[in-house]
Amino acid sequence: MSWGMDDCIVGGQLRVGTGLCPPIKEGDTKINGSAMMEGPVVIGDGAKIKLGAKRPGDETGTAPANLMVTRNYNDDKDCFTPAIKLAVLTEGNIQINGDRGKPDTLKISSAADTAIKINGGKKALDYDNGTVWIDSSGEAYFKTGTGGKTMSARFAESDGKPKPFDIQHPTKGKGHRLRYACIEGPEVGVYHRGRLRRGKEISLPYYWKNLVHVESITVQLQPVGAHQDIIVKRWDDEKIYLQSNGGLPIDCFYHVYGERKDINPLITEYEGNECFDYPDPNYKPGAVNPRYDDPAFSGPPNTITM
Repeated sequence: MSWGMDDCIVGGQLRVGTGLCPPIKEGDTKINGSAMMEGPVVIGDGAKIKLGAKRPGDETGTAPANLMVTRNYNDDKDCFTPAIKLAVLTEGNIQINGDRGKPDTLKISSAADTAIKINGGKKALDYDNGTVWIDSSGEAYFKTGTGGKTMSARFAESDGKPKPFDIQHPTKGKGHRLRYACIEGPEVGVYHRGRLRRGKEISLPYYWKNLVHVESITVQLQPVGAHQDIIVKRWDDEKIYLQSNGGLPIDCFYHVYGERKDINPLITEYEGNECFDYPDPNYKPGAVNPRYDDPAFSGPPNTITM
């Protein structure tokens, strides 16, 4: 049986379904102005619900949720206001208790430019009571690994210190640590090292041809076993050519260094109060399609050996 009416005013409770609903109570203890609906509820145009589509072209499909809210599609003239285009507006706080019905407690799929926008509040985002939070100015804080500092403060501090890695000691194990630091210098350098036995040529990695300024290459040699009077005769972007005393076979360790040419040489000294004053705009936060080999923002190579 079905019936229709123009208007419906419910003074007590609106209930759709036959089950009991403890949150709104029953009988003399019922909460007036409350409502319960057992099955899926759609607010808006149900034809626009696509999440439950069974196949392409089937927009409605099965109900993807118990409550489905879409944009307003009422053609009443009073429904053509900017505010009513919103699907949901709440004036109170919201709490979401996830269960194992789906793998994600909250999942947002957005066709808009911004998926989530948060205005106001001392903390714009707080995960697990301060384990991770972001304040309204954009500062990020991680409870572990930052020593109580915001991320920007931690980065600023690390920029002025040696760049270390710190790991559990690989030999002594638990209770001991091993700490190394990066080599620092006035160039963006790479190196190639090894041992040469019974030869006179050090072959460079094949990709150095397009990676390294050939005029920046330097070589250090360490004879093994005996003095051999080894010298560097010449070099190019593929090999280092050596010569020894009397033409004897060479046995040596070697280190070859070079400055990269696929990115700009470092500008080692510049005017400014912080790292963001570096004169290459490609390194600034928010740079669009940054290019790190733009010759308009670089100094000359810092190492020249020819």
